[in-house]
Amino acid sequence: MSDIPEEEWKSCLTSILEELDTPQYNKMLEYLPKIPKRQKSEKFREKMPQKIIEHYGVEGSISAISDAMDKIPRKDPRIQDPLRPFVDKLRNKHENNSKGKKRKRDQLEEEGRPAADQKKSCHTDKERNTPLWKKSICDLKSSSEVLDTDVIAGKVVQKSGLRTYQTKEQEKKFFFYLAVVDETASIKVMVYGKMRYSQIKEGKFYLFRKLIRDDNGVKVTAQSKVSDTNSVEIPEKLEMEARTLIHSERPVCSISEAKSSDDKTEVSVEGTVTEIDPIEQVKVQSKERKKRQSFKLKDDTDSITICMWGEETKQCKGLSVGDVIKVTNMKINKYYETVSLNSTGFTQIHKVQSTGIQNVSFEIVGIIKATKKETHLEACFNQHVHTFVVASPLLAKAFGFKLEGDYKELFLGELPFSADAVIKGNKIEKIQAA
Repeated sequence: MSDIPEEEWKSCLTSILEELDTPQYNKMLEYLPKIPKRQKSEKFREKMPQKIIEHYGVEGSISAISDAMDKIPRKDPRIQDPLRPFVDKLRNKHENNSKGKKRKRDQLEEEGRPAADQKKSCHTDKERNTPLWKKSICDLKSSSEVLDTDVIAGKVVQKSGLRTYQTKEQEKKFFFYLAVVDETASIKVMVYGKMRYSQIKEGKFYLFRKLIRDDNGVKVTAQSKVSDTNSVEIPEKLEMEARTLIHSERPVCSISEAKSSDDKTEVSVEGTVTEIDPIEQVKVQSKERKKRQSFKLKDDTDSITICMWGEETKQCKGLSVGDVIKVTNMKINKYYETVSLNSTGFTQIHKVQSTGIQNVSFEIVGIIKATKKETHLEACFNQHVHTFVVASPLLAKAFGFKLEGDYKELFLGELPFSADAVIKGNKIEKIQAA
């Protein structure tokens, strides 16, 4: 709680903002990144003093406004005279706090206990700017409990794969982990529920409310609230620390090195996508059927098949032949003389260079399967055969067939076909006979 009365500061802040002309006011807003862009329009100008205090707190807003006035610049008495008493109060408070901390360190050293052995603080100048309604991750980590009213906000820099557990009633449930970071610290958060896995995206900023804490850490449950929020600047060092919370990324090696590694070794590789197969259902050891999507990756040393399993197949959406990608935390799978890479719960596909939608010419040379809904076909493209998926009505229209009777046999009788197509990944968006 600040020692500076909020109403007193709000009155002063109002008078300061009234002194600014429109260009100066707009320039000031550029130095207040915590204010959402939609609130920086002219219609919010009258309410801006309250908005600044809400987002920065009393003490944080004093520091922010003082810095902004220096940068605009407005160092004249009409601005500085009303502002100076609040800046002085804030400075005196910080100096007294520093003296108090020094006395405590001196006392600890006299008692023979090094200050470094005490609990380290992760408070920063930025943290002191945290709005009153929001709790910093640093404070959350240092508190013994999480209240219903506590709100944290941060960037999701990493998300684990979807995992399962069984309840006492043998019911299958889902969970996953997030690495969340704000301006003060990072934290690992456990999230229950399959639905939230698709809702929460890496690289996005979220508000988390009604969290719980137990011996295993901080958790998002069905009762928790997760909402999108505006972005803030995150220190690079903290973001890098957050990326090691869930699973550290294995260094990238060449495909040749990966293939010579021991079975079950985890590796990361980078290369160009040369072929993408459709999703298929495969029987695994437990005799259950599991989704699998495979694609081939090639670098300067060799090529290898990469198999994405279960929920990880969703990461293949949008991949195209020709994309340069990095695939992290894959596991070596050796079966006799064949070496491939299997996804793990920590696998991530990162696009280095995307080809996006392509206009291509190819020759259709084979049919894997054909239903009235879609057809999986083999086509010769860039001197290699690739598997593509196309809507059957689209294919039939392009080549003058009717979707009736044994559609597959009818089509096979006319192979090979030359075609011009628009492809995205392994999906044919448009096609016409060449």
